[in-house]
Amino acid sequence: MVKIRLSRGGSKKRPYYHIIVADQRNKRDGKHLERLGFFNPLSTAEDVENFRVDKERYDYWMSVGAQPSERVSKLVKAHTEDSA
Repeated sequence: MVKIRLSRGGSKKRPYYHIIVADQRNKRDGKHLERLGFFNPLSTAEDVENFRVDKERYDYWMSVGAQPSERVSKLVKAHTEDSA
């Protein structure tokens, strides 16, 4: 099954996440099919973007059966409501 999930990057105690599409059998930070965006939980400055997702590609992957993780679905929902 294909999942839309977070892949951790950054250094120790400074996490940075990529929103990726990957087969669920692959490791968290392993091989992925496509990178859709990013999430920076430590970014508190208003002038710095802390979340971005390519909504067209996200919708495409959802239409072909990809399942988002719980955290990704909450992030996308929260940020699409903010922009609307």
